[in-house]
Amino acid sequence: MDLRLRGITHFYGDLEVLRDVDFGVEAGQIVCLIGPSGCGKSTLLRLLGGLERPAHGEILQLGAPPAGSLNPLTYVFQDFALLPWRTAAGNVSLVLEDHPLSRRERSEIVADVLARTKLSEFAQVLPRQLSGGMKQRVAIARALAVRPACLLMDEPLSALDSQTRELLLDDLVELWLRERFTACYVTHNLAEAVRLGHKVVVLSRRPGRIREIVEIDMPLEQRKHALAELQEQQSRLWELMREEAMAADRELADV
Repeated sequence: MDLRLRGITHFYGDLEVLRDVDFGVEAGQIVCLIGPSGCGKSTLLRLLGGLERPAHGEILQLGAPPAGSLNPLTYVFQDFALLPWRTAAGNVSLVLEDHPLSRRERSEIVADVLARTKLSEFAQVLPRQLSGGMKQRVAIARALAVRPACLLMDEPLSALDSQTRELLLDDLVELWLRERFTACYVTHNLAEAVRLGHKVVVLSRRPGRIREIVEIDMPLEQRKHALAELQEQQSRLWELMREEAMAADRELADV
């Protein structure tokens, strides 16, 4: 299933946060959204997920979701959003409990996604016993449990230290190579964008408009060992948004 945004404009009261945004997320592709603080990245994700309706424009779902999909659009949050009294398996199982599945079917799905995210041995562990990286793996497993057409990822690694972030980036690449999942990934981190993104949508400061859409053709599995090329891409992205970021920073400081 592909997603297509056409002419998306959005307001909060009199404040225009997005203006005439138009891009697509193709099946099997990771699209990263970057831009200055306050440019509307997370708002775009909420619009994609149906949590809000755009003031103008349309968001289309083209094609069928994956076979057996229980929820075509599923979030992975920055703060993990785990229930502290439930084990890792219990947190994953939560998203299945409103669906007409037998206990056996739920157990099989939970065991499968925990294995796919390297969490099988932590199934009965509570969140307080897990590191930040392991908590985010649980959140990703929970999202995968409903067989989504597209993961909506809102700065999922920003709460982690740099070493854990690198490990999770490796895990996400490995997972994508196995499963070719689709994602729209919001980040402030340009290194994450060039490591994961098949294309990077660069937004201007508020109201967010598309400055440029940058295609990164290098295969994901090669990027870890192509630091010079990735640094060039990262520098290009920073040049696109540096002045806008400085202006946005001054605007936010004045509020």
